[in-house]
Amino acid sequence: MDTKIDTLFRPFTYKGLSLKNRIVMAPMTRSMTKGGIPGPENAAYYARRAAHEVGLILSEGTVIDRPASRNDPGIPFFHGPEALSGWSRVIEAVHAAGGKMGPQIWHTGSTRAGAWEPEAPVESPSGLVGPDDPRGVAMSEADIEATIAAFAASAKAAKELGFDVAELHGAHGYLMDQFFWAGTNLRDDRWGGATIEERSRFAVAVVQAVRAAVGPDFPIILRLSQWKQQDFSVKLAADPEEMERWLMPLVEAGVDILHCSQRRFWEPEFPEIDGEEGLNFAGWAKKITGVPTISVGSVGLSGEFLAAFGGESSAVTPLDRLVKRMDAEEFDLIAVGRALLSDYEWAEKVKRGAADKLKGFESSALAELV
Repeated sequence: MDTKIDTLFRPFTYKGLSLKNRIVMAPMTRSMTKGGIPGPENAAYYARRAAHEVGLILSEGTVIDRPASRNDPGIPFFHGPEALSGWSRVIEAVHAAGGKMGPQIWHTGSTRAGAWEPEAPVESPSGLVGPDDPRGVAMSEADIEATIAAFAASAKAAKELGFDVAELHGAHGYLMDQFFWAGTNLRDDRWGGATIEERSRFAVAVVQAVRAAVGPDFPIILRLSQWKQQDFSVKLAADPEEMERWLMPLVEAGVDILHCSQRRFWEPEFPEIDGEEGLNFAGWAKKITGVPTISVGSVGLSGEFLAAFGGESSAVTPLDRLVKRMDAEEFDLIAVGRALLSDYEWAEKVKRGAADKLKGFESSALAELV
């Protein structure tokens, strides 16, 4: 193995999670489950990556038991006997291929993803999809409590089915993130407020309920982002002090690993503090909280992932910057998205030093489940 990439293939162990390497398959919405029920083709899709050196697979977003928890009819459920039976076959296939896996548990809030509309009104903290952009209904206290319970029920199901971990989706302008964001959380009750700590109470309550449901030893990952799909320039935390006020209550509530989403992993989170080569989001989150972090964002590719939905392709790029940051232990794990979508052998090729065999990303891969 090329010693430059050895760092990606070191084992990782933390609490109840033991991985053969540091490569994570990022959750990527595929919208290819019939009626929300994963089938053999979905199981095979994940198992292929598990069989080719991916250390941890995180599923595409799977939604909780709420009337309008998804914004596309092809998004899978993580509730109900049929869907859970399908997910049972997925984790069996992944384990048989030598992999580890967790579902990403999700509620899309009031976000849009095309013309499709759920039968029930979409819900969010204040009936907004973005600042001054009304959509759907503001959640009642009963809605909020039911949603918290639904997150916990899905996480408990993940543990019971034999998954190795569960990830909660709190990023990218979806429901949990709409509570974090001052632009979409205008509530004047205990679920809102002027500060990030106050607006984090919903997420803290979700984590507490999930922790109570899965017990002390089952690993919980929380995915977070500063940016929103509604506005790429948003920063929930303007400086490390505000980031500490945001993240520490979540860790204290029971989060084991923070999955810190940014569009380009090499970009420093606070360049004004530590320069253009400074810590990225995952680096700052690890420094502040002390828990392991996952970084993500355009790994091994020239373009960033949102452009892919506009048809943009990406060429293969070197992994030097990633190796440098991982050698420095800035973060612990690296999530790879589109590169693994185009090439399920990506991690294996990297391990054996076959850089000339790596594939670029073509947007046509978004329409395939291979």
